[in-house]
Amino acid sequence: MRRFFKNTTTLKWWTIPALLLLVMSLLGGMIWRNFDRLETMRAYVIYAHRIQAVAADIQSSLTDYFLAENRALKEQQLARLTTEIFGLASNDHHVAPETPLKLKDLRASITELTDSNATNEMQEAQLLKALSITNAIMDAETLNREVMLEDISHSTRTEIILVFATVLGLLALMGFFFRYRILAPLNDLRQLLLRLAKEDYSPIDTGGIDRVLLPTFASYNVMVRHLAELEDTKREYAQSLEAEVRMATQALMEQQAGLSRNEKLAAVGELAAGIAHELRNPLAGIQMSCVNLQHEFSDPDKIQRMSLVIDELTRMAKLLNELLDLSKHTPAPVSEFDVPHLIKDLIRLLRYQIPSGISLTLECPPTLRCRLPESRIRQCLLNLVLNGAEAIGTDGGTIAIKVEPPQDEWFAIRVMDNGPGFSHAMLENGIRPFSTGKTAGTGLGLAMVQRFVRELGGQLRLANQHPVGAVVLLRLPITTA
Repeated sequence: MRRFFKNTTTLKWWTIPALLLLVMSLLGGMIWRNFDRLETMRAYVIYAHRIQAVAADIQSSLTDYFLAENRALKEQQLARLTTEIFGLASNDHHVAPETPLKLKDLRASITELTDSNATNEMQEAQLLKALSITNAIMDAETLNREVMLEDISHSTRTEIILVFATVLGLLALMGFFFRYRILAPLNDLRQLLLRLAKEDYSPIDTGGIDRVLLPTFASYNVMVRHLAELEDTKREYAQSLEAEVRMATQALMEQQAGLSRNEKLAAVGELAAGIAHELRNPLAGIQMSCVNLQHEFSDPDKIQRMSLVIDELTRMAKLLNELLDLSKHTPAPVSEFDVPHLIKDLIRLLRYQIPSGISLTLECPPTLRCRLPESRIRQCLLNLVLNGAEAIGTDGGTIAIKVEPPQDEWFAIRVMDNGPGFSHAMLENGIRPFSTGKTAGTGLGLAMVQRFVRELGGQLRLANQHPVGAVVLLRLPITTA
């Protein structure tokens, strides 16, 4: 079937050259036929002139015969007539079919003229007969030649009409071919280019397209599929760029809001640090006076009341010290130390600061050397363990410290407890100064830890354990710049 369609398509495209060849053949055949006819007519005309010449010679001989005194034919004239008649008889360029028989009679008459026994009367009769035969041959040839000319004219007109009809048909076919095989595909290509200009990259159906033009439109389908893929890639890239721009814009806005908030907090911190510095010394004096005054009381009720006052003064002094620590921005000295050894010393110290019902566990590698501010690391872990102990309370529980092995110049410390865990607001909003979920807390412990970790370029993450408990993850570099 494929070969049949291929042959059919090839035949269609060979039709025009075949028709051109046919027209050229018809024109060549017509020209050749007319040339052959002209040559034949020329031979017929020459033959007719020869017959006329013979008739003229016969008339001349007959005239000489009647004008001569002895009425005798000249031998020279008879010889020339005989030669001419025999030449006519040997030539077949005659038109009338009866011409050969009449030439035979004419030759017989001339032969009798040359007979030595012929009398003058017999020669006269033969000359008249020869003249009559010659005139009859001329009339018959003329009539048949006119008929032949009419036939040639009619056939020539027919051939010319046929050739012109063929040429007109060929022109119509070429116009049809040019319209539907050249202009129509070009118009289709123009429409396809307009579709491309409108970013319409849908392929076209090539079922009804001529097989000669099929590769072009198949290439168009390949091109539009490739353009569609490129357009999808460009669209995805543009969408990703828009998403990145939105994220960057949002990050900038958050940073701007954070900077504005930090500026406000910095101003509040400076104010709070100034107030704490001014209040700490008078508050210490008041606390010492209260302690001395408590020793002078003997009434248990007054002693208890004074103890409450002293406790509140102690809490206020602690709050003022934390405010001063939070406002400090001087970098701590960096030293090289072993993290497991530092945590073990810290746990031995904390045994005397947390309730006995809370157990402390440590899981860490045998050794982990780092170069960081040791005092700040100790203070951060101390704050986290004390926060966990405050969250657990006096009912008892467990606080676990886990040091993970270093990876890519980073190590992590997890502080976990089985207390109530962090509030949903803190997990959602993050750590904020003076924001705490404890009734007696200041909200500055975690804020100080977070600030220190960020100064080192590390990360602090808060999470809750299942079913209860909190987890604080510190991710720190092994060495700081």
